[in-house]
Amino acid sequence: MNNMNIAQLLKTKTLQDSPSARLDAELLLIAVLNQPRSFLYSHPEYELTPEQEKKFDLLHKRRTNGEPIAYILGKKEFWSLELKINEHVLIPRPETEILVEVALSKSISESATVADMGTGSGAIALALASERPKWNIIATDISEDALELARYNANQLQLKNIEFYYGDWCAALPNKKLDMIISNPPYIAQNDPHLRQGDLRFEPKIALEAQDGLSELRKIIATAKERLKKGGFLILEHGYDQSKNIQNLLHQNAYQKITLHKDLANIYRVIAAEKN
Repeated sequence: MNNMNIAQLLKTKTLQDSPSARLDAELLLIAVLNQPRSFLYSHPEYELTPEQEKKFDLLHKRRTNGEPIAYILGKKEFWSLELKINEHVLIPRPETEILVEVALSKSISESATVADMGTGSGAIALALASERPKWNIIATDISEDALELARYNANQLQLKNIEFYYGDWCAALPNKKLDMIISNPPYIAQNDPHLRQGDLRFEPKIALEAQDGLSELRKIIATAKERLKKGGFLILEHGYDQSKNIQNLLHQNAYQKITLHKDLANIYRVIAAEKN
């Protein structure tokens, strides 16, 4: 009996209930074959070895069970940087790149000190470090596992202008005034049904859940103003329905020049403000 070739495997193993079914199968297959994606199209007749078929089937089963492709492959691209990813951190999402875009658009010192709180895999901090090599980037997290992964990613990308600190939000920051604080904190309410759907089922609860959805954002907004320089920026990602509440919190804490920024779905997703 002949082994299955690439064309046959992709035809029979594509996940029909996934919107990215074909792409998922291709990504799993190129990981098994250790080949570029173009290989699948230039060599459709290539027959997999029994070992390759077995490995693909194991990965395919994990994807069939709903496990995110980024966790299966152990990597994810963010801001054109390839990052190692595991179950201890959120999977970086395209909408979070808006945080990076907004940060880069602000007029601050060429040698600014910028903090990314709750850094996870390091995605935001590393994107900023790569774009602004003279900035001093501070990355914090309350998860030691996350910090270990972020350090690994920084080393792999050979980014030296970044320091890592363990701790809870502003309490983890070194004793210096900052030009900018950025965060993509937990902002999904603990009883939100979305937590039991899709990729969120597999992602760390500590990086997703926040009591009523706003508890961590409240903490950051209240404490960040003491750590920012006058005119320093606070930039936050938030939930699809939280923009008004966060604007109110920023006003209550005397921030000024509040700006709203939409994601790829035309939903307000990022908010920026200055310390008065």
